[in-house]
Amino acid sequence: MPRWLRNNALAIAMLGAFLVFLVLQSVFGWQTHNEELTEFGAAPLSWPAYLTSGHFVEAVFENWESEFLQMGGYVLLTAYLVQRGSAESKPADQTDRPEDDERRATPRSPWPVRTGGLPLVIYRNSLSLALLLIFAGSFVGHLLGGTAAYNQEQALQSGAPPIGVWDFLGTSDFWFQSMQNWQSEFLAVGALILLSIVLRQHGSPESKPVTLAHASTGA
Repeated sequence: MPRWLRNNALAIAMLGAFLVFLVLQSVFGWQTHNEELTEFGAAPLSWPAYLTSGHFVEAVFENWESEFLQMGGYVLLTAYLVQRGSAESKPADQTDRPEDDERRATPRSPWPVRTGGLPLVIYRNSLSLALLLIFAGSFVGHLLGGTAAYNQEQALQSGAPPIGVWDFLGTSDFWFQSMQNWQSEFLAVGALILLSIVLRQHGSPESKPVTLAHASTGA
C-alpha cells in the first residue's frame, strides 16, 4: 500500500463511505419523493432537481445537525467531565496534560501556540468550536430545507399557503425532527462511554488495552 494511502486510510474510508451512502440516500429519497408526488397528481422531479428540493435538503441537514451537535458537545464535555473506567474519559485526577502547557511549545508546534494571545485562546478550543459551527450551519440548512418541504407538503395535501422560516421554526414538526435525532446521538455516545468500561476492541484507540483493569480510565 502506498505510504500516503496508508497514512490517510481511516479518513479515506470514512469519507468514501459517506459519499456512497449520500448518493444512495439521494437515489432512494428521489424515488420515494416522486412516489409521493405522483399520489397527489404532481409531476415527478428529475434527480438533479431533487438534489435542491426541500425533501432532500431537510433530510441531509437534519442528520448532519444531530451528528455535529453530538460530536461538538462530546469534545467539550470530555474536557471537563470524567467517567471512571471509560476509555472515552481522561483520568479523574487529570486536569491539563503537560503537552497542553504553551510554555512547552517547540518550533514544530502549531503557529497559534507559538504566537500566544488571542490566537492561542481560539486554538485551544478550536476543535469544539469548529464542530459546533458546523452544527449551527446544519441547523440553518435543516430549517430552510424543512420549511420548503413543509410548504410543498401542505400545498399538495390541502392547498394551504406557504409559511415563513420563523413560522416553521415554531412548529412542533421541526422540533420533533430535531429531537428524534438528538436523543439517539447522545444515547449512542453514552453507550460507548459505559460499554468501554468493561468491553474491548483489540487495536482500537477507542478501547482500553485488552489487559487493562476495568477500573482503569482512558487508553
